[in-house]
Amino acid sequence: MALSQKTVVSFPSEDEASKASAVLSEVPAFEGFPIVIFEADGQWLLECYDDGALASAGAAIVLSDAGLKMESATVAAIPQVDWVAETQRALPPVRAGRFIVHGSHDRAKVVSRWAIEIDAGRAFGTAHHGTTKGCLIAIDRLPASFNPHSVLDLGTGSGVLAIAAAKALDRRVPVFAVDIDPVAIAVAHENSRKNGVSDCVSLFAGDGVRHSSAFRRAPFGLVIANILAKPLLALAPRLRILTEPGGLLILAGLLSAQVREILARYGAVGFSKVRRTDYEGWTTLTLRSIR
Repeated sequence: MALSQKTVVSFPSEDEASKASAVLSEVPAFEGFPIVIFEADGQWLLECYDDGALASAGAAIVLSDAGLKMESATVAAIPQVDWVAETQRALPPVRAGRFIVHGSHDRAKVVSRWAIEIDAGRAFGTAHHGTTKGCLIAIDRLPASFNPHSVLDLGTGSGVLAIAAAKALDRRVPVFAVDIDPVAIAVAHENSRKNGVSDCVSLFAGDGVRHSSAFRRAPFGLVIANILAKPLLALAPRLRILTEPGGLLILAGLLSAQVREILARYGAVGFSKVRRTDYEGWTTLTLRSIR
């Protein structure tokens, strides 16, 4: 249901405004649309949104016919706006280490081999969240001598971290990205194409920890898992199997207060801490497999 108009009606009392709200809530044409009442400058106002089915003054006409005491009524058209596009335009580029993550609206302004174009949309990961930014910084800080034979991005979302890994490793290393959400995989596929790394990024829908396509390529020299603390605690033994001895594991989605428990859990299965990055209350850990 598309909102096309807003009606604002003023009443002399809260009682009259409440009665008006009750009347409109019984009208089928207003079913499912917002109806709110509130006090402003000594008046009680009712705001009603609808799709224009009752013509230009639909709500006011209904209330007048019900005999309610209205002091004034105004009707205004609601401009039809592409809110996704508006949201994207409002998101500025984000710098994380050498990476610059930007939307398509800033494409002409950002010219860099480290630029990653990601539009806000149906999959998580635009670098405006501390967990994504922390992962990007961790990828940027990979040692210059680090040369994994393959990479796994577990829970890829928009694909931004897989794209970053491909760029950081000069597209010379295959990157495998997995997400349980097929929509995210479709989004990540388009993003990898737009960013020129589709030749080295392979995407799979499914459970990346047990997904046969992931296991056939295990162990990986680098594993990235930007999830949350609880699943990461459960996944520790599996991620140990997926990470080759001496390989690196980047974990994110962790609140700073959860780090001690994560380090203890991963230390117990054979990882040691390499680096910790904190940003906006979130922590990213880089660990090394020592077994």
